[in-house]
Amino acid sequence: MAPSLAHAYRWRWWMAGTAVLENLFFSAVLLGWGSLLLMLKQEGVYASLCPENSTNATQDEGRQWPSCDQQDEMLNLGFMVGSFLLSATTLPLGVLMDRFGPRPLRMVGSACFAASCTLMAVTIQDTEALSPLIFLALSLNGFAGICLTFTSLTLPNMFGNLRSTFMALMIGSYASSAITFPGIKLIYEAGVPFMVIMFTWSGLACLIFLNCVLNWPSEHFPAPEEVDYTKKIKLAELALTHKVTGDRFYRHVTAVGQRLSQEPRSLDRGTNAFLAPADGRGASQSQPEKAVPFRQSLCSPVFLWSLLTMSLTQLRVIFYMAAMNKMLEFLVTRGQQQQTHELQQKVAETVGFYSSVFGAMQLLCLATCPLIGYIMDWRIKDCVDAPARAAAHSKARGRSATEPARPRYCKMQKVSNAISAFTLTNLLLVGFGVTCLIDSLPLQLVTFVLHTMVRGFFHSACGSLYAAVFPSSHFGTLTGLQSLVSAVFALLQQPLFMAMVGPLRGEPFWVNLGLLVCSLLGFLLPAYLFCYRARLQRELVEPSPGIPTALCAPKVAA
Repeated sequence: MAPSLAHAYRWRWWMAGTAVLENLFFSAVLLGWGSLLLMLKQEGVYASLCPENSTNATQDEGRQWPSCDQQDEMLNLGFMVGSFLLSATTLPLGVLMDRFGPRPLRMVGSACFAASCTLMAVTIQDTEALSPLIFLALSLNGFAGICLTFTSLTLPNMFGNLRSTFMALMIGSYASSAITFPGIKLIYEAGVPFMVIMFTWSGLACLIFLNCVLNWPSEHFPAPEEVDYTKKIKLAELALTHKVTGDRFYRHVTAVGQRLSQEPRSLDRGTNAFLAPADGRGASQSQPEKAVPFRQSLCSPVFLWSLLTMSLTQLRVIFYMAAMNKMLEFLVTRGQQQQTHELQQKVAETVGFYSSVFGAMQLLCLATCPLIGYIMDWRIKDCVDAPARAAAHSKARGRSATEPARPRYCKMQKVSNAISAFTLTNLLLVGFGVTCLIDSLPLQLVTFVLHTMVRGFFHSACGSLYAAVFPSSHFGTLTGLQSLVSAVFALLQQPLFMAMVGPLRGEPFWVNLGLLVCSLLGFLLPAYLFCYRARLQRELVEPSPGIPTALCAPKVAA
């Protein structure tokens, strides 16, 4: 039997702490592909595609398996499938989580991760016959990662004013999970067999399943503005066993109390003033959001420009992860086709060292994700919701209603913050593209830092933009649709990789130059948001005649 929401609230700190650790070691670990690729090649996965296979040592004689471009292309195809599922399944997962709650999805995710590790361990038993299993293993790994990440994003609802902080921790731990495979690679190089590592990891994934069974409720975690967790716990302790009646009674009393305390003149608006939702907003504010059709949000320029920006950024980030080892190899060999044994040894040592450094730098996401959250929350607490409340806000700050006050409106401030966030992210992305063009191994450390910051920024910035511009009822569907479109667009990384290792003979310059030019299109989104903010300001300051001021700024992009 699933635990109650009251049990989850009492154990919320344990659940949040374990969710951060579970995200860090079990969610998007596939993003540390560079290190996993080296281990799979050393274990001989798809080494049979290389023509020199019969002349080299066997696996039992020291793991001296050959390596070739055909092997890289096949393994990169498996990474493409896994990374696609890591992003594309957010839309159906959102629908399923709305229907069944986070508990069953988290249990399925942990089971899939355990199965993924088991399949990797089985694959290396006979790589010539079982190498195709790596596709299923990587697919399950990607699906399991997004299940664990997606369900953990509902936990911060139990922390009230600390919700944004815990949300940043969840996203940061997800983005930092790319450090897991570099850490496992160090254990592997210390002499621990790959099969032992995978079976151990599979067993640890079973602990996630057990933790979910014991602590995660079957109910959704309501947002703080939808329910007071403290009151809910107290009502449960008073043995209000009739769940529906108790919850409805509490919501009704809370709504009426908030309306009476915050808007004393609401009696003039009739009986509908007391039929507000549980978060205390008036019917005049919630009704326009419900009246906005989804098609209008879907076809709005803000969403379409964000699709372009997020798709290009996703392609840039995923392609670099897939091709990083080949890029580093080219910087060492300078494109030489005939390589001596000493040069091959130098390539292996250099690529191994830089891939480990890249993995370690993924922990920067835990520091950079709160930074973008701070940018998106800049001066929000000093804002007013609508022009109708500007006079009351000025009076509360010691001003008279007749003074020429310039109130800061909440929606305008959120759009301004989104402009700053996307401008900064695009500048970092362009800087990342420039450093990729320079043939300097030490400079690649700067490239790693910029890549990590971009990966930690762009998802958080996009989510905050959607929350500011679109109705809350559209947020989940639009976010899932954006992730799906971005994942489909990111599939282009496979033909780009094949072009780099094929016709371009391993030289990444022209591919990186093309991606750099395309990334400049990302500035079109903040440019449009600048125009959108100007139009929004005119609507807020000069509302149309006959339209109530509370309705003068509908929450949808024009």
